[in-house]
Amino acid sequence: MENNQPTLNLFERFNAWIEESITVKLFSIGFLVLILLIPSAWIVELIEERESRAESVMQEVSEKWSNSQTVSGPILVIPYKTIEKIDRGKNGIIVKEKVENYFFLPEKLAIQGAVDPKVLHRGIFDAAVYNSSLTVTADFTKPNFTALGIAEEDVLWKKAHMIFSLSDLRGISDNPVFNVGAIAKTTEPSNDLGLALEESKTITHISDYEEPVEVSASTRTSKGIIAPLQWQSANDFKGDASIQLHLKGSKSLRFVPTGKTTLVSLKGPWNNPSFDGEFIPEDRTVTEKEFSATWKILNYNRPFAQQWSGKNQVISGADFGVTLLIPVDQYQKSIRTAKYGQLIIILTFVALFLVEITKRIRIHPFQYILIGVALIIYYSLLLSLSEQVGYNIAYGIASIATISLVSFYVSSFLKNAQLVILFTSLLTVFYTFIFVIILQQDFSLLLGSIGLFLIVAALMYFSRKVEWYKSSAIAN
Repeated sequence: MENNQPTLNLFERFNAWIEESITVKLFSIGFLVLILLIPSAWIVELIEERESRAESVMQEVSEKWSNSQTVSGPILVIPYKTIEKIDRGKNGIIVKEKVENYFFLPEKLAIQGAVDPKVLHRGIFDAAVYNSSLTVTADFTKPNFTALGIAEEDVLWKKAHMIFSLSDLRGISDNPVFNVGAIAKTTEPSNDLGLALEESKTITHISDYEEPVEVSASTRTSKGIIAPLQWQSANDFKGDASIQLHLKGSKSLRFVPTGKTTLVSLKGPWNNPSFDGEFIPEDRTVTEKEFSATWKILNYNRPFAQQWSGKNQVISGADFGVTLLIPVDQYQKSIRTAKYGQLIIILTFVALFLVEITKRIRIHPFQYILIGVALIIYYSLLLSLSEQVGYNIAYGIASIATISLVSFYVSSFLKNAQLVILFTSLLTVFYTFIFVIILQQDFSLLLGSIGLFLIVAALMYFSRKVEWYKSSAIAN
């Protein structure tokens, strides 16, 4: 019998090989995946930009109300005179009298606090602020200046005062009530209490040929209220002090354990607190409506002394307290979800590729691109919806919409209802798998490893009968 099939020239045979080669198809799919990395990176940048915008708006709202508050004190300050002799050589010795301050921390400090939170809105963003009522009691031991090497006649009892540090004086909503020895004391605001709240390190280059030198410098002094004690002599010393304070703040309320023993009890109607800082509570209770927590800190647990002389002693590094969290983790969850974007695209393309080589259905690269674009736009849809309705609901809506769109599109070229249902089921499994990983953060690595192992096993199973070296595996 005569064969009437036309003879193909070299170019036509090469073109047919390009169209039918499994290897070329795999390289094409891999190239498309690499191309889709670009918009995937844009999506992650968009999510980070929205997160930064939310943080800046919340910070702006908080600053107009009052910033986060850190409370430390009360601290007893007693000035004393010192004599400084300066040798001028032939000009003799000059004697100068200076006044220094001695700072004494309380033996026992107890704070009872109640926080009344509220949420302020700015567009779609929320900021947690609060009003607080604090009752502070402190017990001081009478200083023994003789043991400190200071003569009694050099102690300036008339200038003794107590200080109470606050990180933001704008938060004071009522005049503080300051009592020492059951006697009310007048208070005044101060922008420099002689304490340092933090210590920063600056790097100084002496020359281009020497190693940089690290220089420590106290950069932020404490501010708060100061109460003159109006004592005339050591006989007027009273060691018990109490403060009633109504304080506004935003996001967090922290305390510095200035007592030799510090006891703090805090409560408030907020169901999403974070107990952070250097110490966690000894006891805490969180319900759907409120929280309560108690701390007990000893002077052994903090990095500063019980008493000192001089100025700008650093009393940071031991603060603790509560942060009022607003569930805005949709950005973190969206970023984590977007990081799985390439995995979803690869798994979807692999599923379509297996359909091609097993069912002899040709799928054009442009169709792969459209499906990949739909899978990427999903993350923009997820982000915009999560800002309005929360992450979980947004994930369900975006997933259903994307799966429906892609399934409707693939039905136009798969031409087989069973294949469309199978493909839709696979996409549903993929998105459900990612959702479970996002929610189960502590077990995400374990679940992800098991899931990927099962996926690889499934790919091995369904591709076991593929004749990879058969050039006509993808038929016309």
